[in-house]
Formats: sequence, C-alpha cells, structure tokens
Amino acid sequence: MNIALLGYGKMGKAIEEIAIQKGHQIVLRINDLNLEDLTKENITKADVAIEFTNPESAASNILFCLDNKVAVVSGTTGWLAELKTVEEKCRATNGAFLYASNFSIGVNIFFELNKKLASLMKSHTVYEINLEEIHHTQKKDAPSGTAITLAQEIIQQSSQKNTWVNNITNNESELSIISKRIDEVPGTHSVKYSSPIDDIEIIHTAHNRQGFAQGAVLAAEYIADKKGIFSMKNVLNF
Repeated sequence: MNIALLGYGKMGKAIEEIAIQKGHQIVLRINDLNLEDLTKENITKADVAIEFTNPESAASNILFCLDNKVAVVSGTTGWLAELKTVEEKCRATNGAFLYASNFSIGVNIFFELNKKLASLMKSHTVYEINLEEIHHTQKKDAPSGTAITLAQEIIQQSSQKNTWVNNITNNESELSIISKRIDEVPGTHSVKYSSPIDDIEIIHTAHNRQGFAQGAVLAAEYIADKKGIFSMKNVLNF
C-alpha cells in the first residue's frame, strides 16, 4: 500500500516506522516546510493519506484528499466543527474517510469500558463524576479529543450531566474535564466516580506513541479498498 503522510512530526515519523515494518511504501511526506508539495500529482500517488497536522489545516487537507479520490485517515483533533462538511464531501465524492480522536487499540477498548461504566452508574446519582487528561506540553488543544469523546459518552448515559467544561465546576449539570500538560507524557486519561463511601476509577495510560501509530496504520489498511465513513469501531469490529 502506498501511504501519504500529511503531518511529519513525532507522530508522523512513528507511523512511518510501523508502516514500513509492515511492508508499506511512504510516497509523500508533508510538513510545514514543504506545503507546496501537497499537489494533485503527488497525493494521487497514494492509496491512503494519514493526516496528523493541526486544527487549522486538518479539514482542508482532508477535503483535498477526497477531491482527489484518495482515502484519508485523520487523527487531528480540535477541528470537528467542520466534520459535517467533510462527511458531506466524502459522500459526494464516493470517497473513504475515517476519523478517530485516538487510534490506540487500548484507548478504543477504554472507550467501550467507559460507556459500560457510565451506563451502570446512571441511577447512582450519589457519585460525582470527574474526568482528567494529561498530555505532553506540545499538545495544542485542550481538552484532548480523547477526553471529549469520553465526556460525550458519559453525558449520553448520565441523568445528571448535560454538558462538559474544561475546568473545575460546582454546577451539577456540568461534567468537569481537568487538562494537565506535562513534558514528555504521551497521554493519560482517567474517569472517576466519587462518593462519601467509595471511589470507582478507570485509567488508561499510554507509555509511548507506538499504540497510536499502530492503530493509524491499521485504520489505513482497513479503508484502503472501501468507500464510506468509518471509525475505529469498524476497524476493531466493536
């Protein structure tokens, strides 16, 4: 499979390493220093583009791939106000698009655990819910896309919470997400239910970027010969 890497920072390089190990070819690498190389001629050399850039350019990068009939996997967070436009373009071009706030297989299992726990706790309103995420200092958005996904899953199940906020709150209808930025931390997410009697907590801790990179390559392999809009649930058969 021929892969274009849109975003060639630490994550892009981790993806490249795994993709090559699996026998794939990297035919295009785009970063801030060679944006002029993102052309129709170059992108159409790829079967799939893997996009890890920034919130400002993610949507335009994805739309460019779809316009040029190249399947695209995106892991950039912070741009989802434009997700509807991207999905409409994917349908209009009969393309293939997969977005995930986190590609780690472990995190996607964690998402399923979070939904199940939220469902079980729905009627136990004595418990207060708190969500915390820790990432490296270079992460540009807060809260993380993973934390937002966790929060949305909890809100869908909760009889108490109807929105999330990125700070400590005393409003019982708001779910608090606490974001911390610590140098060289790949990512930790925790969901905690606290009562005067006890606490229940689930935690996912990433040790490095390899899990995210492996999942991104797996997603690219999955959509390479497909048409439609997908998620990691499809890739992992959840």
